[in-house]
Amino acid sequence: MNEDDRPRFAWGFLVRRGLAVLAGAVFLYAGSTKVTDPLHFASDISNYQIVSWSIGVRLAFYLPWLEILCGLALIFHRLFTGAVVITSALMLVFIGVTVAAKARGIDVACGCFGSVSSSLTLTWHLVLNGCILAALVILWLTRDRAPVVSRFPAVR
Repeated sequence: MNEDDRPRFAWGFLVRRGLAVLAGAVFLYAGSTKVTDPLHFASDISNYQIVSWSIGVRLAFYLPWLEILCGLALIFHRLFTGAVVITSALMLVFIGVTVAAKARGIDVACGCFGSVSSSLTLTWHLVLNGCILAALVILWLTRDRAPVVSRFPAVR
């Protein structure tokens, strides 16, 4: 048996799936910690002084469920591209509002993981969010680009 006849191990596939499961688990965890206490999360949103209290409350009831659904989509690879786009946009917004708050001299607890993340410094929040965003960018760049139509047999 020569070298070309041996089966190849798909390291790239395993790395991509590992990143997707890891990113999905992070969003699933983040959403589940916030969904149990939406008013506390609304208070965290309000601390950024970007949106009004009424909008912050609406976001606090909506965003955790969006994070949970996107986390599940990443883990189970269903609606994958949409989940990568949504979570990437969320990460860009999270990083942007954190930097904007710090630039305005507002010292806020991130609220990313509910009360669990309150002890992390700004630097660690940015590093964590940057790593998650990097994983999502890798998933976006290495996604399956085959058209959806070609994946299914023709219906007649």
